[in-house]
Order: sequence, then structure tokens, then C-alpha cells
Amino acid sequence: MSRLNVLVVDDEPLAREGLKRLVGRQAPVECVSEAHNGREAIALIREKKPDLVLLDVQMPRTDGFAVVDAVGAERMPPVIFVTAHDQYAIRAFEIAAIDYLLKPVTEERFALAFQRAVGRLRGGRLEDATEQVLTMLEALARPPRQLERFAVRSGESTMFVPVNEVDWIEAFQNYVRLHAGATTHLLHVPLNTLEGVLDGDRFLRIHRSHIVNVRRIAQLWPMAHGQYAIELKSGQRLQSGRTYSERIRRTLANPF
Repeated sequence: MSRLNVLVVDDEPLAREGLKRLVGRQAPVECVSEAHNGREAIALIREKKPDLVLLDVQMPRTDGFAVVDAVGAERMPPVIFVTAHDQYAIRAFEIAAIDYLLKPVTEERFALAFQRAVGRLRGGRLEDATEQVLTMLEALARPPRQLERFAVRSGESTMFVPVNEVDWIEAFQNYVRLHAGATTHLLHVPLNTLEGVLDGDRFLRIHRSHIVNVRRIAQLWPMAHGQYAIELKSGQRLQSGRTYSERIRRTLANPF
């Protein structure tokens, strides 16, 4: 495959420079161009037809989704979205299994997403990318609702884990670990963001680092200072944080 032409789109100068530096450390890259806003991005994509676009989601007037919509999913190059903690956007990315980067972007996460995009280009799997974008746009067009499944990436493949199979969720750096039976999956989304799209009747935040599936709780015991020891049906034991005691008491008050 020839060297790549990459377009970086972000309305913040420092963010653009940071992304351009990260792109420059990757191979094979020939040219890195930039757009300062959504309108510039639309024009450059149509004119230069870059191989890959790094596209900020939150931009004034014409945001990243409006760029994709204007260009058209069928004509849109492979894209890696860059976003702050936008729960609605991240939900759409997860549903469509689209690569995205959370600000601030780490070099390790960037390299992983970039090389995955290069792999798709080398493999000629652009139809898959088009289908992902169409799925994302469809998800954005639907009114927000609770998440039903997680799209978990493993190398070049993606597997789907139904939400009701998850026992508990653990914060891990800027990611989360999904614990489902004897299996653990790493999901690239912060715990606070994930909490916002989970069904609040099914999932309970018990600690700043833990969310549990209430239907997986086998038993629990009160401890000092309003804390609780919680045992799941899997045998896993967790301890709640002090500030979450009222939430747990409200859950205990519901016999169903």
C-alpha cells in the first residue's frame, strides 16, 4: 500500500497540533493536512479525498457528525472520531463498533486506532467502514435509550456482549473492565460515561470504581459508616463506598 494522506479536523489549534504530531510518528504517512472547522473538512474531503480522517466530534456550527452526513457515508473515507466525554456520541460509536479517541488522546491508544485503520485500508475492507458509519448515523437518529449490548474489540475482530450478561463493571485507568462470568472484557470508555447510558434500574453504582448488575447480587451485609459488603452470584465480593449508601438503601427498599 502506498503512503497515506491523512486529514486532521479540529477547531482547537493545540488539539490539531497534538494529533498531527501523533500522526507523524506513525507509518506509512506521506501527507498530513488539516481543517479548522467542519465546513473546511467537507471541502477538503471532497477535493483531496484523503485516505484517513481524524475527525473531532464537538465543533461549532458544523460538528463531526454533520461532516459525515454532508459528505455521505458511501463517499466518506475511513474515519477515527475524536471526542470529549460525550455520552450520546460514545453510545453511537459502541453500537457501530467505530474507532474513537477520547481527549486527551494518549499515544498508545492513538497508535492502536491508527494501525487498525491502516489494516482495514490494506485489507480493502472499506465496505465494512461504510456500514459502520451508516449504523452510527442510524443510532444517532434514534432517541437515546439504555444500552443493550457492548461492542468489544479484540485485535481485528469485534464481539458483542449483551448487557444483561455482565455481572459488574470496574474502572481501569480511562477504561472499564466488564466482568461477565469467568470472562473479562476491556472497553474503551470511562466509567462515568458508561454509567449515563446504562439502565439505572438494572445497574447500581456502589463505589467510585464499581457498578454492579443488581440482578447478580446474591447477598449483602451492612458494615460500619454506611458501607456494605456485597457478594455476587459469581462469588465475587465487593465493598461499597460511603457516598453510595443511600443509593443502595433505595435499591434494598424495592422488593422486586
